[in-house]
Amino acid sequence: MDRYPDILEDILHSDENFNDEWDMLLAETKREEESRSKRRNKHRGSVPGHRIIRRGRVEGHERLYHDYFAPNCVYDAFFRRRFRMGCPLFLRIVNGVEQYDPYFVQTTDAIGNLGLSSLQKVTAAFRILTYGTPADPVDEYVRIGESTAIESLRRFVQAVIAVFGDEYLRPPNNNDIARLLAIGEQRGFPGMLGSIDCMHWKWKNCPTAWQGMYTGHCHEPTIILEVVASQDLWIWHAFFGLPGSLNDINVLERSPVFATSTEGRAPPINYRINGHDYTMGYYLADGIYPNWSTFVKTIPCPQGLKRKHFAAAQESIRKDVERAFGVLQAHFAIVREPARFWDEETLAYIMKACIIMHNMIIEDEGATNDNDFDGSGENPIVQVSHVHTPEFVDFIQTHHQIRSNASHS
Repeated sequence: MDRYPDILEDILHSDENFNDEWDMLLAETKREEESRSKRRNKHRGSVPGHRIIRRGRVEGHERLYHDYFAPNCVYDAFFRRRFRMGCPLFLRIVNGVEQYDPYFVQTTDAIGNLGLSSLQKVTAAFRILTYGTPADPVDEYVRIGESTAIESLRRFVQAVIAVFGDEYLRPPNNNDIARLLAIGEQRGFPGMLGSIDCMHWKWKNCPTAWQGMYTGHCHEPTIILEVVASQDLWIWHAFFGLPGSLNDINVLERSPVFATSTEGRAPPINYRINGHDYTMGYYLADGIYPNWSTFVKTIPCPQGLKRKHFAAAQESIRKDVERAFGVLQAHFAIVREPARFWDEETLAYIMKACIIMHNMIIEDEGATNDNDFDGSGENPIVQVSHVHTPEFVDFIQTHHQIRSNASHS
């Protein structure tokens, strides 16, 4: 009988320990709930630290529409100056981009609120491209966040390249060749296909480890753009991405400007100068380019009236490519100002998209239709050859013909 009080005392002691542990568990659970409640009240969103700003996206779309796209819009006379192109061309780009990438289609969120419209996203991208401004100031008018504006810009330039690149950034076809040859002959340079030169785009946010490679004569990191342009400022060839420490000759050695000729896919060209027949066109270039048959350079220190006249004519007509650079930078100030993006791939997309839209503006404003040529006479329209790559011997022969310094020295 004496053992029962001991058993009863053990039971009561265990009950007291259980109650203490239970109280501790309840207190800990209450503290966790209070901590969660504080975090929810602080963040107010699905992303910790994310602030929700009621920008009024629907009101921003309505204001943008009534300012520029309504039948009796407020700033109809200023559209060309602020968007660098006419309204029909801008809407054509918007429709093409919207059909290509569903990101630009206006959607609703889980509670039925309308998102940003395609006009808002494309306008934000255009403001960054045309004015060269950072993404943050676009928010005040378009009502779009900084990160969304940057994402819209990245997707927009890729969509422009995918939708319009094959048409507006291509090598000249047979009709283009005939027109370019007729223009060159009219200007006193039979066989000329345009002018070639390079431009440097400063890279403000170039990674520190790469700055030595991208720094050249500009004493700042730059990326090089090689361009072939014609009199109407149409850009036929664009090669972008090489570091600024290289010169024009180094860029030329890596450029695909003569790829179609060496592969046998370029249309044949036939013209006559001073009783000599030639089968390959040429570009006007400055003095740094090599003495190849595909380049015609000026005469340094010309002596005599004939040489002086030729040098003056060559240096004047060669400025077509310089004018193309200037108009490209006037259309899209982002390529005039130092680049602020960190990755080279995004810069390449931006440059290529700007060149494509530059050519679209040239076509829309009628600059390519100022000269009406029927392709008759000494420069008939030829058929483009679509055969496979020639044999290695033919490839080498064409390669040496391009680099020959006996024809146009």
